[in-house]
Amino acid sequence: MKKTRLLGIWMDHANAYAMTYVNDSIIAEAIDSTFTSQDREETIGRSEHVMHNKEQQQQGAYYKQIAETIKNYEKVVIFGPTDAKSQLANLLKDDHHFDAIEIEVKPADKMNKQQMQDFVKEYFQS
Repeated sequence: MKKTRLLGIWMDHANAYAMTYVNDSIIAEAIDSTFTSQDREETIGRSEHVMHNKEQQQQGAYYKQIAETIKNYEKVVIFGPTDAKSQLANLLKDDHHFDAIEIEVKPADKMNKQQMQDFVKEYFQS
């Protein structure tokens, strides 16, 4: 019998923490957005419009990087404190590559790595 590939992703607009759940343990990987507060300071001095465009492009690349990770799983829970999780879920919903993947979005507070891992274990054990 084939094991279902399970993934939990805690994310906000700047960082994501992807956690593969295997045999009651977690294998974790960090995914970071390339748009930093330094980028924001540099571009806002030039133009708010330029800053917004740069931020949108880099946010899209960040979501695409997370989406590439999700493609390898059958069940995914995305959780975190901001609306970034919902924005990503909406992008995935519009992409038919993700139709066969069970994706759920859950609200969660800011967490340390152990709390994130505990959340993923609890989610997939229930």
